[in-house]
Amino acid sequence: MISNNIRIGIVGYGNLGRGVETALQQNADMELVAVFTRRDPRSLKVIGENTAVHSLDEIERFRGEIDVLILCGGSKNDLPVQGPELAAMFNTVDSFDTHANIPEYFEKIDQAAKSNGSVAIISAGWDPGMFSLHRLLGEAIVPNGETYTFWGRGVSQGHSDAVRQVPGVKAAVQYTEPIPEAVDEVRSGKLPTLSSREKHRRICYVVLEPDADAEKVKTEIVTMPNYFADFDTTVHFISEEELKAKHSAMPHGGFVIRSGKSGSDNLQTVEFSLTLESNPEFTASVLVACARAAARLHHSGKTGAHTIFDIPPALLSPKSPADLRKELL
Repeated sequence: MISNNIRIGIVGYGNLGRGVETALQQNADMELVAVFTRRDPRSLKVIGENTAVHSLDEIERFRGEIDVLILCGGSKNDLPVQGPELAAMFNTVDSFDTHANIPEYFEKIDQAAKSNGSVAIISAGWDPGMFSLHRLLGEAIVPNGETYTFWGRGVSQGHSDAVRQVPGVKAAVQYTEPIPEAVDEVRSGKLPTLSSREKHRRICYVVLEPDADAEKVKTEIVTMPNYFADFDTTVHFISEEELKAKHSAMPHGGFVIRSGKSGSDNLQTVEFSLTLESNPEFTASVLVACARAAARLHHSGKTGAHTIFDIPPALLSPKSPADLRKELL
């Protein structure tokens, strides 16, 4: 087994990066080596007084000093570039969440990680991640049925980041809401066929840059593929003061429902749910647990890309197998 001191680096220091720093403080077997940023390191205010901050351009010189890098960039523009580059130098964990592009992203990361003999765990969070695992369990246990995933009401980090990338947007927050009628129909066991638009709606609160064209911004948001094009999306333009006053919290949650018939034609419904006061802090906590698994997988000789499906649950926990059997089985 590896030592009890897993050396961690954080790449990117937005809401998720800050969440990782706080999560590491709750894990005695981990040590934060440094935060890496594209900003001027001197301008970055981190939580820990003794936390080292370095330019991302310097990261290669830390090879051999960091066991796992936790990548906290956005899925739209950051991770597609940073993921393969950094997996070719370090063991990595990320929360890439553009579901439609995960197979392609996996292949690129797998090739990069294998070229370095490293382990890269991708798409680790609560969805994709924990919800993915419960979708798998539900389908394996209730094979004759349907799986439904509902998100919200809550702030989506990935979708909010995607809105902020639109030219003319100064700041933005995006909420996802389940449609109550769809939830009720699923829980009744009717096994409906529902489109994305029939399950969720998306609401965006946007602060515009001076002289930005509001209609152009709105059109670019609501037609954005993989994010908003398949949903009824409402865009509200508000002031920066209102955004800070009313939309600074980052709650989220949701549930996975598997409903179907067992062998004697009995209805069986399995539901897993999350209610989160802080989406980034919870996602960060998942990433930290997966970083422990990445270090252990690498120590055992594994290489290449992995997902939550490939990780034995015991590798996520700091407890010994004996303690897990005694306390949790």
